[in-house]
Amino acid sequence: MTAPTNPQTDRAGRADDAAHVGQVGRADHADLHAPVIDWFTEHARDLPWRRDTAGPWGVMVSEFMLQQTPVNRVRPVYEQWLARWPRPADLAKEAPGEAVRAWGRLGYPRRALRLHGAAVAITERHGGDVPTQHAQLLALPGIGEYTAAAVASFAYGQRHAVLDTNVRRVFARAVTGVQFPPNATTAAERKLARTLLPEEEATAAQWAAASMELGALVCTAKNEECHRCPIASLCAWRLAGKPAHEGPPRRGQTYAGTDRQVRGKLLAVLRDALVPVPQADLDRVWDEPVQRARALDGLVDDGLVEPLAGGLYRLPQG
Repeated sequence: MTAPTNPQTDRAGRADDAAHVGQVGRADHADLHAPVIDWFTEHARDLPWRRDTAGPWGVMVSEFMLQQTPVNRVRPVYEQWLARWPRPADLAKEAPGEAVRAWGRLGYPRRALRLHGAAVAITERHGGDVPTQHAQLLALPGIGEYTAAAVASFAYGQRHAVLDTNVRRVFARAVTGVQFPPNATTAAERKLARTLLPEEEATAAQWAAASMELGALVCTAKNEECHRCPIASLCAWRLAGKPAHEGPPRRGQTYAGTDRQVRGKLLAVLRDALVPVPQADLDRVWDEPVQRARALDGLVDDGLVEPLAGGLYRLPQG
């Protein structure tokens, strides 16, 4: 007679198995580098910010735009942006509202203000050249650890752990043996990313780009394609039988009916206007007055909209 299964014991056993496989993966993590980099050399997308002509400023612009935004939406805005502002000083000379206008419908428009602020700081502090040192990049307004590491790595070929959502998912599966990483980046993930870095600087920069591309194209959140993965035979999650996610529920992104949607509609009116817009024109974009007022107040508080006398509004001018 077969003994009854205890779900808690069964889950713990699977977790122990995954942890064991993960430990093996960590011990042999150098084996991951070559196949992933070789795969990237053959399969990497030809993206404008990866070309030599992009330069450090092009890399920085792309990193701001690509946060929480897919490549196909970023590419046309990126190309228009670089055609208009090929150097930080070109953007710095403009009013911040012009950056918001050019940002279009990429979403999260505060990124446009932050990129404008970074361009001003680069112009004032570094003679218009994107700084080469990680600490200098991190000191720029609007730049956090991820962006500083990404620019240092992708623009200057330096050795930094570049930990975005795609990379975190690849590491969670290939090394830790779980389907998804935690909702927020943890200290353990950062430590693991540093551990996985190749010692040689140029190889580390290739690894950063390659592991990110692997997560974007193959080891995706919804439809992982293990048959295409260059490290499938080493993947701790696959070797453990692909145990289902047992952590906190993964956060879904909603948009319809949210304040974000209202903010977007209000900004669309202001972007299309070359003169200040009266309150009545903004009132037409959303029927619910309380939510509309809250969204407009939030835009003003974030510096994305300037209120003027007489109930007029415009994009920020300085």
